[in-house]
Amino acid sequence: MIRSINTLLVPIPTIREHKLACTVMREQVLVLVHIQTEDGYEGWGEATTIGGLSYAEESPHSIKTNIDTYFTPLLLKEQPTSTAKAMQLLSLHINGNRFAKCAIETALLDIEGKRLNLPVSELIGGRVRDRIEVAWTLASGNTATDIAEAKRMIEQKRHRIFKLKIGSNPIIDDVAHVLAIKKELPDCRITVDVNQAWTELEAMQGISLLQAGGVDLIEQPVSMRNKAALKRLTEHFDVAVMADEIVQDPQNAFTLAADHCADVFAVKINQAGGLKAACLIGQMAHLAGIELYGGTMLEGPIGTAASAHVFSTYPSLNFDTELFGPLLLTEDVLVQPLDYQDFGLNVPMGAGLGIEVDSDKVYHYAKQAINNSLKSSKPQFATNAQTEIL
Repeated sequence: MIRSINTLLVPIPTIREHKLACTVMREQVLVLVHIQTEDGYEGWGEATTIGGLSYAEESPHSIKTNIDTYFTPLLLKEQPTSTAKAMQLLSLHINGNRFAKCAIETALLDIEGKRLNLPVSELIGGRVRDRIEVAWTLASGNTATDIAEAKRMIEQKRHRIFKLKIGSNPIIDDVAHVLAIKKELPDCRITVDVNQAWTELEAMQGISLLQAGGVDLIEQPVSMRNKAALKRLTEHFDVAVMADEIVQDPQNAFTLAADHCADVFAVKINQAGGLKAACLIGQMAHLAGIELYGGTMLEGPIGTAASAHVFSTYPSLNFDTELFGPLLLTEDVLVQPLDYQDFGLNVPMGAGLGIEVDSDKVYHYAKQAINNSLKSSKPQFATNAQTEIL
């Protein structure tokens, strides 16, 4: 039986500014779910998103509120006897909330794996690889800085695949930035992520220039609402076009796969609505002849470990993964960090997620965040000048 469910907001600064078309990140707010059972097991899940509401319809605060208000009372009352029954219960009573559902499922699978002494990967289909290659995102916005950063990563054997975030500048400027980096890194795979920033006409211009410059992969160039445009771009260009934000739950992914709207699917466990849903999307893409890319919502180590378990089960993973989230953060919440080496990540081998969360650190950071929030929300006495402005 489930004894308790705690949802914690844990803000951690990033090692540098991380610029996307939709926002600039200076910290990541991890949404962590901690479930404890009456027989002494505990599991952890993560529902981290990007940039508040600027990226998706769920934000860290809405995820916590909905879990605390709706998910937790329902699960404590009904006491489902398995992860599958718990997720069926949530699907029956709660619409949407894919990120929140992913966190709950992850924590329950972590418990189930520990109880059976099996890694989560063996509960969701079975792993076919123990190691996955990891790309690094260059997102400082400065060409020289990005080149220097990439060369350090190669020298340290951390990464040799690089993604560039573009779309917030004029197309010519963004393309010049990308091609300058590609020229300096001719032997590296270069991906650009437009984060839906271009119109179809802009995408025609931008992709033409990027393809001519040797870029390897174009991610979500147009709005997720414009499926037809994505399909047309995929059919028009030789360079691989990848669907990201448009790939959501399995039903949505089935429609995209049936219409072959992209060459590659970026799969994210939170965006999919859970680990099992992400596995199903991967299977459908594989059957439809669509390549796979292991995506990230810039999760911390808990969500990253869960993602690694999913991606380890994919029959093919020809475009590798982007599970660098923990490396972007200034602090870790694990007792032992995830094992990054030789340009990749070794998938945890232990029971459950195969990680040990530093509970004391997590609860300390969460409490500190609450205290900081209370301090900043205290009413201030305004001066006459401030009163006039207000």
